Amino acid sequence: MKEKRQSAIIRIISENNIDTQEMLLKYLNDSGFDTTQATVSRDIRELNITKLSYEGNKHKYVVGSVNAKQSDLSYKHVIENYILSIDHAGNLIVIRTVAGYAMAVATAIDSLKEEDIMGCIAGDDTLFIAIKEPDRADEIIGSIKKCY
Repeated sequence: MKEKRQSAIIRIISENNIDTQEMLLKYLNDSGFDTTQATVSRDIRELNITKLSYEGNKHKYVVGSVNAKQSDLSYKHVIENYILSIDHAGNLIVIRTVAGYAMAVATAIDSLKEEDIMGCIAGDDTLFIAIKEPDRADEIIGSIKKCY
């Protein structure tokens, strides 16, 4: 449950401008996680989530640099649990995810540091990955699939 909750936290703060623990708790509760503010506070510490200033005086939570072990476990969990299908056409890899998890999967794939991935664009349940060399698509898909 902790891994799912923490994956949800990453997704929520990636998709929304969350500036308080109370707001994050509300989003979690609305997503079906019955949790407390104390648990959210611990999760924030464990995930190394920090606040970032934007637009002058506004703040929001962002995922900071977590230690490699925590990061690998969280991202592996996201990839193995939320990807439904992967295919490619030309220099685009298209990934279908469980509804609401495309952004979290994109973050996990970005963490792979695959040098031929130029960037990811995520919607609600679909993710497009632009790659430099179309002939490397199968190899890159293989790297992603190794995570699950």
